Amino acid sequence: MTASGDFTPESERVTRQLRDEILDGVRRPGSRLVEREVAEHLGVSRLPVRDALKALVAEGLVTPRPRSWAVVREFSPSDVADLDEVRSALETLAFRLAAQRHTRAGLERLRADLDAELDAARAGDAVRARRAAADFHQTVTSLAANELLNEMERVLRSRMRWLLGQHDDLLGIAREHESLYDAIAARDVDRVEALVLAHLTTSRRAITSRRDRERD
Repeated sequence: MTASGDFTPESERVTRQLRDEILDGVRRPGSRLVEREVAEHLGVSRLPVRDALKALVAEGLVTPRPRSWAVVREFSPSDVADLDEVRSALETLAFRLAAQRHTRAGLERLRADLDAELDAARAGDAVRARRAAADFHQTVTSLAANELLNEMERVLRSRMRWLLGQHDDLLGIAREHESLYDAIAARDVDRVEALVLAHLTTSRRAITSRRDRERD
């Protein structure tokens, strides 16, 4: 029998699987999420699927429809612009505070995220590289040691992970993260701020480029 401390409610497991499938691009924007079909696909009852869809609506990844189905959210240009504005403000603060406040243990976690991203990028594993890149940003926020900032990151986490995945230059992004890591480790706040601005510009260009390709 599984120890009580290891138990994960079925709704949480379904939520995690659907979230990963959306963020990894397995379920494309606009695709239908019908309770009965998802339940059959995952081999569960409809109740945990219903709970999972409600959770993903709250996270901003799914758009509800009448009765028992929903669709994977299609982020409009306005949605992306809003996310980018919030990301720019939060990450500029998070990276600056991380450079000032990081601990040795925190820096080791950040290095582990970076190494995982570099390894995946060199192997051409897009899913693993993008997940590690998102982990890198999440760890930076934790190093900032500001509980309100961490609370805001948790609320926005799924949407920000979606935004961070809108790029194809896996190794280029990983190398930018490596430069940011070096500046954080050196507590070079001025360099961190300059690198964050450049990193945000790279992300905007990547998003624009992807949208242009998808329209062609």
